[in-house]
Amino acid sequence: QMDLCIEAFGTSKQKRALNSRRMNAVGSDILNTAVTKAAANIIDAKGVTALIQDVAQDDVQNISIFLPPCNEDADKPADVYKFEDILSPAEYEALRVPAAVFVNITPEEITKKTQDKSHCSFVLEELKFLPADEKSRDHKARCLWFLDMLIKFSYLKVIKKKNPMGPECPHIISRKLMKNFTSVTYNNGSVQNLISASMKAKIAAYVIALALHVNNFQTDLTVLQNDLKLQESRMMDIARAMRLKVSKAKGLPGLENDQNHKLGTLSVPLPVQKASGSQRKRKKIN
Repeated sequence: QMDLCIEAFGTSKQKRALNSRRMNAVGSDILNTAVTKAAANIIDAKGVTALIQDVAQDDVQNISIFLPPCNEDADKPADVYKFEDILSPAEYEALRVPAAVFVNITPEEITKKTQDKSHCSFVLEELKFLPADEKSRDHKARCLWFLDMLIKFSYLKVIKKKNPMGPECPHIISRKLMKNFTSVTYNNGSVQNLISASMKAKIAAYVIALALHVNNFQTDLTVLQNDLKLQESRMMDIARAMRLKVSKAKGLPGLENDQNHKLGTLSVPLPVQKASGSQRKRKKIN
């Protein structure tokens, strides 16, 4: 329908572009055949194992594009992923009102929210340990409210509403989510915002960065992974790309008998970035 409109009412430039696109489409079958043949030749020449290793390397590099800004020369963990790069001062101020529900929460309300599963597991657990100091309590409440909103936002696929997180979400936060954590696509004559796999990885990276600030730069990656509904391998790739040291969460409260949890620690100087972890794992599978 759009093409017919361009034919009937379009400018000369639009009509030339339409003709060019149609001519290119004619040769698409020939191009696809050539690409398929070339791919087969590459596989024969290089081997499947080597190609899988290349994909693993590319995957780590692709993840790094979506990480929060990283200051590799920081002299303290707080400056590696600066808080202001996660939440601007204006965004942080906008969280004061909605986060008040966390500031004043009671143990009974936490129990009820846990039963209702109205918030992610990480947030429900952290609400049990809000600081008594008023300023610190308010700060942590704001961080947890935004972290919970980020995780819930990651569950969406195609976003059709202007304010998908509801009226309690401040406009500046809703705009941030749409602008920074969605991909824009064109479908059936309209523009759509969707959360692609790469955008979900970006959300995960920002969730990890915020959780590190909340937890003195050491956090349970497995709890976050389950909340984000990601595979463990994907979560570990993101954590290592963020230069975290990953270890078993032995000895954490409530996890003494659970060796399956992974703990992520951010410390300086940052470890040298390596992309070999995924490759070694895939070699063993082969």
